[in-house]
Formats: sequence, C-alpha cells, structure tokens
Amino acid sequence: MSYISGVSRDQIVLFPEAMDDYISPENPVRFIDAFVEKINLSKQGFKKSIPAKTGRPAYNPKALLKLYIYGYKNRITSSRRLEVETHRNMEVIWLLRKLRPDFKTIADFRKENALAFKAVFREFTLLCRTLNLFSAELIAIDGTKIKAVNSSSRNYSKKRLEKSLKEINERIDDYLKIIDQSDEKEAEITTLNVFELQEAIKSLEKKKGSAQEMIQQMKETGETQISLTDPDSRSFPRKFGVRVGYNAQSAVDSKHHLIVEQDVSNAVTDIDQLSAMAIKSKEALGLEKLVVVADAGYCNATEIQTCEDEDIETYVPKTNTSISTKQGLFGKEQFTYDTEKNRYICPVGKYLPYRFEGKEKRRDKIKHVLYYVGESCQSCEQKARCTKSKDPRRITRCPEEGAIDRMQVRMQQHPEIMKKRKAIVEHPFGTIKFWNHQNAFLMKGLEKVRAEFSLSTLAYNMKRVIKIVGVKKMIEALA
Repeated sequence: MSYISGVSRDQIVLFPEAMDDYISPENPVRFIDAFVEKINLSKQGFKKSIPAKTGRPAYNPKALLKLYIYGYKNRITSSRRLEVETHRNMEVIWLLRKLRPDFKTIADFRKENALAFKAVFREFTLLCRTLNLFSAELIAIDGTKIKAVNSSSRNYSKKRLEKSLKEINERIDDYLKIIDQSDEKEAEITTLNVFELQEAIKSLEKKKGSAQEMIQQMKETGETQISLTDPDSRSFPRKFGVRVGYNAQSAVDSKHHLIVEQDVSNAVTDIDQLSAMAIKSKEALGLEKLVVVADAGYCNATEIQTCEDEDIETYVPKTNTSISTKQGLFGKEQFTYDTEKNRYICPVGKYLPYRFEGKEKRRDKIKHVLYYVGESCQSCEQKARCTKSKDPRRITRCPEEGAIDRMQVRMQQHPEIMKKRKAIVEHPFGTIKFWNHQNAFLMKGLEKVRAEFSLSTLAYNMKRVIKIVGVKKMIEALA
C-alpha cells in the first residue's frame, strides 16, 4: 500500500483570478476590514489619518490598524512577526491589499497612536450594544498582574537602596583598611593590587552616588520604588506571580463574558480601582443604575461610597483588618455599630460612644477617622480579652464606613451574586493571558502598555462575538 501522494511541483495550476476568491464569506478578516473602514480615525485621535498634501505618501493608518487587530486576534503581537505575515499570509495580503510595511513602520504606528486604541475598543463595545450582547444585569470587576519589560534586578525600593548603600560603605571601608595596612607594612601588598583596589573603590563610589540619587528622587516624587528599564512599572509581592509589571483591570458582563471596560494602572493593589472601573462601565453601557461585584481586594469604604453616590450597587466581601483579631482579642468585627445613636456595642453589651475626629495615615494617604471609646472598660471583667492597653478600648471608623455596612446587608440578602463572580471575570483573563499569549507586555510606559491591553481585550471580545453571532451578522450590524 502506498502513501498519500502530493501534487507534482512542475504541474501548472490555475489559481483564482481575483484575490477576493481566497477569502470565504465567513472569514473574520472580512469583519476586521469592514469594522475599521467604518471608524473615523481622525475623530478617534489617530495621527496621519488625513494624508499630507506634500512629501512622500504614508501608509493609510486604517491598513496598519487592521494589521494590528488581525495580529492580536491571532496571537501575533510583535512588529517583526507582523511584517513576515504581510509576505506569506494570504489573509493579511488580502486585508492589506498587498501592502508590505516594514517592522519599523508597524511598530511606530502602535507607539505614536497609543492613546487612540482605547477608542477603537469602545467602538466595538457600541457594536456589541447594538447586537444586544450585554445583559447589563451584573458586571464583575477584577485585576491581574502582567509582566513588564523590566527585570526585578532593575527595580529598587527605598529599603533595598538603603541596604545596598550599607553594603557599599562596608566594602569601601574594607578596601581602605587593606590599603592603609599595606602602607604601614610596605611589603604586604603590591602596587598593582593597590591600583586594583582604588579602581574598585571608584566603581563602588559611582554605585553609591546612583543609589543616593534614586533615594533623593523618591523623596521628591513621593514614590516608593523606581524601575530603571520601564520607569512606570512596579514591583509586586511574590504571591502575585509577577515580580515587576502592571495591574490590568477589566469589567466583564455576565451574559457572554464580554469585556465592557478595561484599563491598566501601576497600582500595586486593587484597593482604589473599584469606582473608576464601575463608573466607566456604567457610561459604556449607557445605564442609569448598575450592579457590580468584585473580590475582597476592592473593599474600600471611600470607593464603595463613591459607587453608591453614582447609583452603582456594589457587592464586595468585607475584609477583616483588625490587629486585635490576630492577637486573639475581641476584633472590630465582633462590635456592633448602632446607627441611630452613633456608637459601638461591644461583645459583652457595653457601649463605645463617639468621642472625637482625627487623622491617620493609611496606605500612604492621610484620612479622616472617627474615634469611639469605651465608657466602662476599667470595671469590665472581660477587659483582658478586649485590649492589652491600660486605657479603655478604642474603635476607629471611616466617615464612609456606613456604605460597607449597607453593602453587607445586601450581600446577606443575595449570597448567590458572589458565587457568580469568579465564573464571569476569570474567563477573559485566562483566555487573554494563556490562550492569546498576553502574559507579558512588549512596550514600555503606562500609555503604551494601555494601548497593548486595549488591543488584547478588543481581540478577545471580537473572537467571542464572532463565535456567538457570526461574521455576516456582524457586518450587517455595522450598517
């Protein structure tokens, strides 16, 4: 029995006369072409969207935008790889009408138009609204850490710099002692070795100067760390799996797990991200009210109060940050707040009324805090289980903490909402990072990284909608 044989290379083949015959009606590149053609690039802020009257003709920005959308949709994000595709990929050849821009032109387009890509993502969101693909009943918000073009060895915190300065000073002192001892004993060390030590000291002094400059820069800017390769990137704790990177945020609709809104920040935690993402999602969906769910990392009284003021109903688990709980004492969660009389009731039924207002530094921010102090702690038999201090027990409360209390009541009434969160919001991140290979950014700087993530989320949404609706219906919706 013989093998399946191929066609002879000498055989004459009659290819289709038109390039369009190679692309089927349901091929996604037809939608990419139609979608970009409908966008007013000048209105969205793309540069060179109006051709210059003089000089050498430039590539049409629409052609380069089509190339990038196609690339991110098919896991091709490098400008050099995209250049290769323009020579060998029939879909790309059709999409660009045989244009073959070099990698530098392709890379410069993404770099120069970094601020405009988010507008393209929002154009597609509007199309999804036209197709009724958003339920607008529940939005899940979450963040993920994505690696930056900056190694951990090129990231410095104040603590690391101070430790490095101490080590440098110790080494310089050791080298100077060796040189002094050699002067006293005259024959113990050669002239060559003295010269090598002096050069080593010069090198250490240079490193010392750089470290001192970075510490001074931190004092002036108020930053807690400095990255040398990508100045906007930040270091994250080991538990996140990414040492130096960015914090990518997404708001996902519950119906088809489509991303409604997305952003990238260099905040180390999600604690201050809730209200901004929720408000932008509400605007993107064109709603008057919105229901939002997020994990405990977003529990922030100020953020939840802001959402409440904007008619956004939040569901976020309350975090227990009480030091007393960790020490085995009565934690704040065991005290009941009496809204009518503005006081706390302790576990044994005694009162802690409001005493005064002050300020505390929390997460590098000065915040107003209300203080509640026990009335009869000194005579209480359970005082040893409540506080180690000789003074009465004191409870602090943020002015916006009532928003968290109201949210806790809602969560008890609707426990099923938290169960849905993970299934909704983890799906897009898993697809983007592992199936679409966007587990690291290629560009440097927060603005350019945001452009990359806008393309990644647009590609994710586009692939989802093509599977749900189909190319023909999507092109019809553009009309």
